[in-house]
Amino acid sequence: MPDEASPRVFTQTASAALPDLDRWKQMGEEEAKVAHDMTLRNELSGGTPVVREFEARWRELTGCRHALTTTNGTASLYSAMYALGVGPGDEVISPSWNWICSIAPAPLLGATPVFCDVDPGTMLLDPADLKRRITKKTKAIIAVHLWGWVCDMDAILKVAGEAGVAVIEDCSHAHGAFHRGRPVGSIGALGCWSLQGSKAVSAGEGGVLATSDSDLFERACLIGQANRMAGMDLVTPHYERLQPLGTGMKFRAHPVAIGIATVQLGRLPKLNAGRAKWVAEIEAGLAEFPFLKPRARVPDTQPGGYYGFPVRFLPAKAGGTTASRFVDLLNAEGVKAGLNPYPLLHLLPYFAEGFDLFGGNRGPLAAGYRGYQPGDLPAAEALMPDLIFLPMLTDPIDGAAAMVLDRIHRSARALG
Repeated sequence: MPDEASPRVFTQTASAALPDLDRWKQMGEEEAKVAHDMTLRNELSGGTPVVREFEARWRELTGCRHALTTTNGTASLYSAMYALGVGPGDEVISPSWNWICSIAPAPLLGATPVFCDVDPGTMLLDPADLKRRITKKTKAIIAVHLWGWVCDMDAILKVAGEAGVAVIEDCSHAHGAFHRGRPVGSIGALGCWSLQGSKAVSAGEGGVLATSDSDLFERACLIGQANRMAGMDLVTPHYERLQPLGTGMKFRAHPVAIGIATVQLGRLPKLNAGRAKWVAEIEAGLAEFPFLKPRARVPDTQPGGYYGFPVRFLPAKAGGTTASRFVDLLNAEGVKAGLNPYPLLHLLPYFAEGFDLFGGNRGPLAAGYRGYQPGDLPAAEALMPDLIFLPMLTDPIDGAAAMVLDRIHRSARALG
C-alpha cells in the first residue's frame, strides 16, 4: 500500500472543478485497498466474485434482471447493438450533440448512423425530429441522457413503439437518474453505462449493460464474454451449445477496475445528493441574470451523475457579447467555466463526408452514403455557440454557491 508520502499522479480521472471550494475526492484509500487486496489474491481475470457482486448490485440499482460488465461504455453499446441484431443495411439513430462512442459501434457493425436534432430547451434528443428520421431500415434508437439530465422517454418510446424500433438508453452521464420513478437504463430495451475515470461511478475504465430481456442479455454475452466462467453467463438453453467461447470476442471488464467501481457505487447516493443541491442553488441564483438560461428538465425526472453543467448564454440579452467572452470573464474571476466540449457528430468529417471503413469502397459510410452538411440539424447548430459549462461541485464548503454566484455577478458587471 502506498504511504502518504508516495507521489500521486492524476491521469484522466475526475477532479474538483474548484478544489478550493469542493471537499470531494474521486479516489481514496478504500479504492486503493481493494485494488491491493484483489491483486494479492490474484483476482485479475474473468467473472470473479467481485465482478459477480458488482453485477448483482447493478441489477438492484436498475431493477433489471440482468447486468453485464464490459471493458468500457463503448463495448457495452457495441454489445447492446449486437444483441438487437444491428447489422449491414440497418440504420441507428442518435442525437448529433453527443459523444462519438454512443454511435461508433453502428458503422463497425455495418449499420448507417442517422443523426437527429435536439430540443433547444432540454438540449436532449428531440422526439419530433426523431420521428422524421425513422425509416423502414431503422433498427435502433440511442436515447442519450446527456450530462445526467433525462430524456423524454415517454415521447421517445411512443415514437419507437409506433415504428417497432428498439431503444437503447445511453446512461453514461446519468448514474442513478430516474424517469417517472424508474431508474434510467431500465426503460428501453437495454441500458448502457460508462465507468470511465471521470464518471460518477468510476472504474478508471469500464462499462455496464443491463436489460430484463434474457435473449438480449445472452446475445450480449456471446459477443464479448468469451470463456468468462462457462455455464454461468447464459441463463437459458437457447445458446448453450455455444458455451464457453461464444463468438470468441472479449469485452470483459478487468476485475480490479470493477472492484474500484464497487467502492464508487457505494458513494453514488452522496455524490448525487451533493450535486443536485449544488445545481439547484446555482440555477436559483442564475435567475438574476437574464442572459443565462438553465436547461429545461423533462417533467417528473431526476438527473443523476451530473457529468456536466451546461447553461445557455443569450447574447441578445448581454449587449451582443459572446459566450466565449463571458467565459473569459468568469475564468478571470476564478470560476472554472468552459465552452461546449462536444462537437456535433454530423459535422465531423467521418460522418459528414463518409469514410471507406473496410477498404475497397465498402461499408455503410462509403459507396452511396449521403453524409451531412451545415444546416441539416438547425436547432443543435444554433445551440452550440451559446453554451457555457459551469463548474460542478459535489461536496462544497459552506457558502461556496454564494461565492460562485458573487463571482458571476462580478463577471456580469464587467460586461457592462
